[in-house]
Amino acid sequence: MPDAHFRGKVALITGGSRGIGAAVARRLARAGAHLVVNHREAKGRSAELAEGVCREAAAGGVRAVAVAADISQKEAVASMLARAEREFGRLDVLVLNAARAPFKPWEKLLERDLRLLVETNFLGNVFCMQAALPLLARQGGAVVFVSSLGSRFFNPDYPLGAMKAAMEAAVKHWAESFGERGITVSAVCAGLVKTDSFKTLRMVQPELEKLPERLFVTPEEVAEVVWFLAGPAGGVFQGQTLVADRGLSNRLLRPLEGS
Repeated sequence: MPDAHFRGKVALITGGSRGIGAAVARRLARAGAHLVVNHREAKGRSAELAEGVCREAAAGGVRAVAVAADISQKEAVASMLARAEREFGRLDVLVLNAARAPFKPWEKLLERDLRLLVETNFLGNVFCMQAALPLLARQGGAVVFVSSLGSRFFNPDYPLGAMKAAMEAAVKHWAESFGERGITVSAVCAGLVKTDSFKTLRMVQPELEKLPERLFVTPEEVAEVVWFLAGPAGGVFQGQTLVADRGLSNRLLRPLEGS
């Protein structure tokens, strides 16, 4: 699929300052899309990284703005979409990538942990979809949610998986609800990706270090799937979740490296 499809269009990536989100932003910028790079904190490391992604995009010939917004706050989301409209006058791609979660077993989750899980990883995505819908419906567009294998497999220290599963269900509902407005909605379920979250996960599950390197997916590979789903071919996968895990989930049992 040629990158020409994205030239002059506008993409908003939540959690776009680092990891998978930054890789997606860079890939869409290379395709010619203008960017709205969302990050949570107005100051600090995430703000610096988001500005860096924007500078890279600008060097490649596209416009890019970094917008601080905690997506768990409906007013912040509305302000972010209003900024996107002021800057570009349109929105063609919404990538729902932002996530926050504690790495704890369910029995140790505090009330604030539970609220964080639901407010950021479910309500936040719903707020983004609701606010983006009028812009996306103007000329048709694409929504891509970034999920993970925790949505379908047990992991004792990964309660975020339940929210990912809820969002994969929402993707199906949104595809049916908004398809007639020219909006495609799909998801990519990423396997093990060595992002900041993985660094934390391996501390509670050190056995992950024994998996062979060939089973890890890079942020750039996930970004390629997002690029594909956000393009013309995405309509074929309306409401579906594509698993991109290098075959990690194909086997119930897998020998560890060196065993």
